[in-house]
Amino acid sequence: MPYLFVLPHLIFFLIFAGFPFGLGLVISLFEYDILRPTATRFVGLGNYTNLFTPGTVEYPVFWNSLINTGEFVVLSVPLLIVIPLFLAMLLNANLPGKNIYRAIYFAPWVLSSAVVGLLGFWVFQSQGGLLNYYLRALGLDQPRWLSTMPWAWYAILIVTVWWTSGFNMIIILAALQNIPVALYEAASIDGATWWQRFRFITIPQLRPVLVFIIIITIIAWFTLFAQPLFMTGGGPAQSGGGGSTEPIMLRIYTESFVRNRMGSGAAMSFVVATIMIVISYFNFRLFRTRE
Repeated sequence: MPYLFVLPHLIFFLIFAGFPFGLGLVISLFEYDILRPTATRFVGLGNYTNLFTPGTVEYPVFWNSLINTGEFVVLSVPLLIVIPLFLAMLLNANLPGKNIYRAIYFAPWVLSSAVVGLLGFWVFQSQGGLLNYYLRALGLDQPRWLSTMPWAWYAILIVTVWWTSGFNMIIILAALQNIPVALYEAASIDGATWWQRFRFITIPQLRPVLVFIIIITIIAWFTLFAQPLFMTGGGPAQSGGGGSTEPIMLRIYTESFVRNRMGSGAAMSFVVATIMIVISYFNFRLFRTRE
C-alpha cells in the first residue's frame, strides 16, 4: 500500500527528473550536435578533461564563470541572512500594521526571475534608467551601472537581495514565533542583556532554519541566470574570455544552445552539481545542531 501512494510522485519524478539526469549524463560523454545528429561522436571523458586542462577553449570561460558565481554567493548569502533576520525580528514585535509590512516585504518574491531582471535593467541602465534619472536631478554622478565593474555586480546584487529577502524573512519569522517565550523571560530574570538573549537563545533556536536558508540560497545562486542575462548579458567582456558578470548557468546556456556544444554544457552542469553537493554536505556538517 505505501508504494501505491508513492507511485504517482515517483512516475513524475522519473519522467521529469530521473530521465533528464540520465540523458544529460549520456550527452556529456559525446560531442553532441542537436542540429546534426549524424555529426555526434563519442568522446568519453573528453568534455570533462577540457574543463580542467589549461589551454582549451572551455577552460578559461568555465572557471571565469564559476569564480563569478562564487563571488556572488559570498557577497549575497550573508546579506540574505542578516537582512531577513533583522526584518523578521522587527516584524515579530507587537507593532501596528505589521501584517501589511510582511506582505510588502514578501511581495517581490511572487515575481518571476525574468520580470525581476527586466525591472533591474530599467532601473539601472545608464541611458534613461530610473536611478540615474534621479541622480542626475540631484546633481550627482551617474555610474554606468550595467557596463562597468564593480557597478554591474552591485546592481545585480541589489536587485537579487530585494527580490529574495522577503522569502527568507517569512521562514525566519515563522521560526521566531516557535521559540518559547519562557526562555526569554527566564533569561531576563537572570539579568541577561538583549545581546545575550539574541546570542544564546535566538541564534541557537534558529540554527536549523538558518542552515536550511543558507543551503537553499547557495543552491539558488549557483543557478543564477535571469538577472545577469537581462541586466548585463554577462558583460562587460573580459580579455581572457567570458564576461565579468557571467554566472555558471549563463555559461552553460551559452555553451549548450548558443555555441551548440551540448556535450560540453552537460559536462559543466555535472561538475557544478558535484560542487553544490559537496558545499551542501559541509554546510550540514558545519551548522548541524549541537545539543
